[in-house]
Amino acid sequence: MMKLCGCVHVVVIACGLMLLAPAPSGAITPEELDKIEWAMPTWAPAQPARPRTLLVINRAEGFVHKSIPYWDKALEIMGKKTGAFSVSVQGDLSALSDTGLNAFDAICFNNTTQLKPNEKQRAALMRFIRGGKGIVGIHAGCDNFNEWPEGMHLMGNRFSGHPWGAGGTWSIKVDDPTHALTRPFVHRTFTIKDEIYRVTLPYYGRDKMRVLLSLDMSDPATKGAKGVKPSDADTGISWVKRVGQGRLFYSCLGHNTHITWNKPVLEHYLAGIQFALGDLSVETEPSVPSESERP
Repeated sequence: MMKLCGCVHVVVIACGLMLLAPAPSGAITPEELDKIEWAMPTWAPAQPARPRTLLVINRAEGFVHKSIPYWDKALEIMGKKTGAFSVSVQGDLSALSDTGLNAFDAICFNNTTQLKPNEKQRAALMRFIRGGKGIVGIHAGCDNFNEWPEGMHLMGNRFSGHPWGAGGTWSIKVDDPTHALTRPFVHRTFTIKDEIYRVTLPYYGRDKMRVLLSLDMSDPATKGAKGVKPSDADTGISWVKRVGQGRLFYSCLGHNTHITWNKPVLEHYLAGIQFALGDLSVETEPSVPSESERP
């Protein structure tokens, strides 16, 4: 891997629409900022083909995650330290037009909740990814588009609860240990203290995406969490897939603020973002063949 040089230009767009949604409480302390800086990769897995710009949307119409400003800052630092991309943070959906999205290579939904893009914004978003661009979802990035089934299919899930709460420690299985995005995880299983979302059919399915991480239900605490159902036996956590000519990467990790200084998770996100940007070529075939592809 090579060290990449580059500068990051961070644009924070303030808009009156932000007043409609509450802001995350609390601020990043200097000690926490030091932890994020220390844990952040300094090397990117791939050399950017050209300067890349990541649009980070952090709007929350529903639950507002405390970790939103942490991820905004972590992504800024990630781009600056690796030179892999620059960041533009936006608190509304005004960029979701063909003209507005021309400036970006990928969109990151940073813990966004209950977004309701209008018809023109929906169409622009789908043209963006199908035409060859990328989308990244952090944790609540799948808790959106409840009035738009195509959007839920795009992200690969619809929020329907989290038996595995933020205060618990859960076992994670590396489903695809040779994949470029799972290389940071040196063991086939690991534990993490974070909130994990239930996955919902028909949006989620191993015949629809390549599942990289999932809950390890051989762990008694994980399997025995309050509210777990038999249908939770396969609970994906991170996945990639192709959407037309474009690319989607989603990971459920990132509810708790301390995840922004978890070094393997940050490396996982960096690789996923570079995949979404179009600079890192990875396997995207679904984990299992679809019905039509089975012999």
